[in-house]
Amino acid sequence: MNKQDNFRKQVKSIYSVLVVSFVMVVLIGILGITYMLDPSAFSFKGDTPNSEVIGTSTEDEDWDKIENGIHLRTGLKEGEGLMTVVNNCTNCHSAQLVIQNRMNEERWTETIRWMQKTQNLWDLGANEKVIINYLVTNYPPKSKGRREALTDVQWYPLNE
Repeated sequence: MNKQDNFRKQVKSIYSVLVVSFVMVVLIGILGITYMLDPSAFSFKGDTPNSEVIGTSTEDEDWDKIENGIHLRTGLKEGEGLMTVVNNCTNCHSAQLVIQNRMNEERWTETIRWMQKTQNLWDLGANEKVIINYLVTNYPPKSKGRREALTDVQWYPLNE
């Protein structure tokens, strides 16, 4: 009988392990399904936000407002073709990139062709001439010389 009692103890311990394992799998399954249905149920954050929203305006702001000859949203100069440039150029990159690249008509045309070839820029059609005229008029090339002069530098006296 000793062998039979030993066998029953082993079967009982294996059965206990199987029952505990099954219960764990069922619990993990229930938690997984609950998480899939409502992930916020596992968010232990309080109902109050950590930060406070300040300065939201319910009024529609004028996005195309121009003050002192500058389009406020983009920083581009006011001129004929401004909105065409805003609508076609600032879709892909910042207006600051347009402002810093001062080129003549030929170089702007080459740049547009390069963007069409390599960057998937769409065909501008009649807008191309308007855009190039705006850019050449408002952002012509500057003759810089060797380097630009230093400005707003606070010089200090040398002590010998």
